[in-house]
Amino acid sequence: MTTPTTTPIRLAILVTGSGTNCENIIRYFAPRPDVQIPIVVSSRPDAYALTRAQRLGIPTAVITRQQLNDDPDLVLRTLHGCHYIILAGFLPKIPPYLISQYPNRIINIHPALLPRHGGKGMWGHHVHEAVKASGDTQSGITIHYVNAELDQGQHIAQFSTPILPTDTPDDIAQKVHTLEMAHYPQVIDHLITHTPLTAPLS
Repeated sequence: MTTPTTTPIRLAILVTGSGTNCENIIRYFAPRPDVQIPIVVSSRPDAYALTRAQRLGIPTAVITRQQLNDDPDLVLRTLHGCHYIILAGFLPKIPPYLISQYPNRIINIHPALLPRHGGKGMWGHHVHEAVKASGDTQSGITIHYVNAELDQGQHIAQFSTPILPTDTPDDIAQKVHTLEMAHYPQVIDHLITHTPLTAPLS
């Protein structure tokens, strides 16, 4: 009698920059036969995230911002067979056709407590500079579904960290990065496999 097999859940990771979140997610799921990462896609050919993925044995592809918008067939062929899309520092806006193809299955992380410090131009260090300039006493991360409006999809989880008056934007960035490393893979795991969390979602 054969043992029934379950098809692994397949995640595509989309990146633009250095790829620390990407590598963290790959390493988190590496021991797991129930979850596979068949592709890492970058919007830039020089993104260091591609090197990180290749070193860990993950196939990679480059889809430019223009191709993302103008060549849906290329994008959908590249993502074929993937159940979820995970954004890990992916800067281009996700086009409507891809949102329609993956309803509530595109997940993003934003380095602030949305709805504060979101929207156009709010990415990377720009966010931490805005947090500092606003005098906020806390910042953090927001994990959310992607919809047609930038940074306005339904929230999945938020995790916060206190901001001291003496903190610089670099200090804020490091605190937020610590939250990203600790929580993003586990929240993804919880969403796709219903694995219990060790920390509340907010």
